[in-house]
Amino acid sequence: MRKLLLSVALLSLPLAALADTWKGVSLVDSACKDSAKGDPDAHPTSCALKCAGSGYGVYTADGKWLKLDPAGNKAAVAALHNTKKTDHLRADVDGTLKGDTIQVKSLTIPD
Repeated sequence: MRKLLLSVALLSLPLAALADTWKGVSLVDSACKDSAKGDPDAHPTSCALKCAGSGYGVYTADGKWLKLDPAGNKAAVAALHNTKKTDHLRADVDGTLKGDTIQVKSLTIPD
């Protein structure tokens, strides 16, 4: 029984290691990602909602663009509808990075 529990514990470590958190990353719709790259904080909430059909992504601190998966896109729309911010859309994202896409577990826009 001990060996079984140890095996299960060891096998679950790589799965836990794959989970990532991105704090305070710039949330931008995919349609505007190129024009907003220079100053993503200036990108308005109204535009991000208007361009929701293009999907969303985040710019990391080093300027890398990471797309959000469909669940992340839904979470982004919900967060955008719930925020009082008109720009400076910084998000906290929990998920798993696969290639250049985040498989989102949660996304919030802290006020």
